[in-house]
Amino acid sequence: MVKKLFFITAFSIFVTGNLFSQNTTILGQQLNAITTGVPFLTIAPDARSGAMGDAGVASSPDANSVHWNPAKYAFIDQDVSLNLSYIPWLRNLVKDINFQNLSGSYKLGKNQVVAASLMYFSLGNIEFTDIAGTKIRDFKPNEFSLDFAYALKLSKYLSGGIAFRYIHSNLTGGIPAGGSGTPTKPGNAVAGDISMFYTKDVKLEDKNGKFNFGLNISNLGNKISYSDDNYYANFLPANLRIGAAYTLELDEYNSITAMLDINKLLVPTPALYGPDTTADGELVQHGLGDNVSVPVGIFQSFYDAPGGFREEMHELMYSAGMEYWYMKQFAVRAGYFNEHATKGNRKYFTLGIGVKLNVLNFDFAYIVPTAGRQNPLANTLRFTLGFNMANFNKGVKEK
Repeated sequence: MVKKLFFITAFSIFVTGNLFSQNTTILGQQLNAITTGVPFLTIAPDARSGAMGDAGVASSPDANSVHWNPAKYAFIDQDVSLNLSYIPWLRNLVKDINFQNLSGSYKLGKNQVVAASLMYFSLGNIEFTDIAGTKIRDFKPNEFSLDFAYALKLSKYLSGGIAFRYIHSNLTGGIPAGGSGTPTKPGNAVAGDISMFYTKDVKLEDKNGKFNFGLNISNLGNKISYSDDNYYANFLPANLRIGAAYTLELDEYNSITAMLDINKLLVPTPALYGPDTTADGELVQHGLGDNVSVPVGIFQSFYDAPGGFREEMHELMYSAGMEYWYMKQFAVRAGYFNEHATKGNRKYFTLGIGVKLNVLNFDFAYIVPTAGRQNPLANTLRFTLGFNMANFNKGVKEK
């Protein structure tokens, strides 16, 4: 039971970013982090963006664009691309949690690209026990998502993209929950993304450059539940991501890119409840209740924070990144991710490198946390192996 409780606590706290209890304060402010189901969908799946502070909505397109902005695929320069990523996750807490991602794209023609992605999250081995502490059995919880995306170039500078996602989360193996003996089951959900991408060459004095702008609304789908009682179903981590990037070609061999992403979860903020109760439970003292439908929850997420506009601004997450390329073969990357202390307090620098050799490329990323001495994200590594075949499909017809 101890190991089970440790795992559940570590996973719910450090993956979702909810580092503090709702009824605690810091610097005089209420701690009120937003939590969702299947938070693995928010993990940066690749080492390139992971090295740039988890920024990627407006970066140049690659095989992993399905996570950041499916619309970017319309401007990808490879006929066929394929990336495989591996992340040993939260190794400061548990040694057997890992995240794997396989993404790829195929160019149908000059203006159309299809893509697919498989994300798999293994949560290690858990020993389940009954209320008396007697071992029931071991189980290895796991979650995965399967994505399909389509991107279309709408003009010389603009593209649109959509993605469809199937999500499966098996955290209990059917073992009844707690002392109540409530039956459990794997959670299933479907979701979709809608996105746009704008790119244009923009000179800075006598230097060539490129400006990119991206927007992606992701994980719009039904709630996910682990029992037949849908009252306790969880929102998916629906998210609004918006950002810009600018690439400056310093000379024939050197280029540098700066980018900034802003994220907001499109999920209701937990309300603050008073001591009085009704037949339905405690009364909302500040904010709005979160037992609402998905469409209502999305719109409500912009104005329901108990602390008003100030707290709504605290819910914004910022990712800033830099990428330097030498001869388009060697890359050095750095970035910073910031989340407000009352909303999870994830703050960390990221570093990474990239090497591109003919049709192969390798990317590596490393996280350096700045919030807390024993931060669970410390020493997190990301590895990505890519296959970029720019001229693989010579037979593609111009359309």
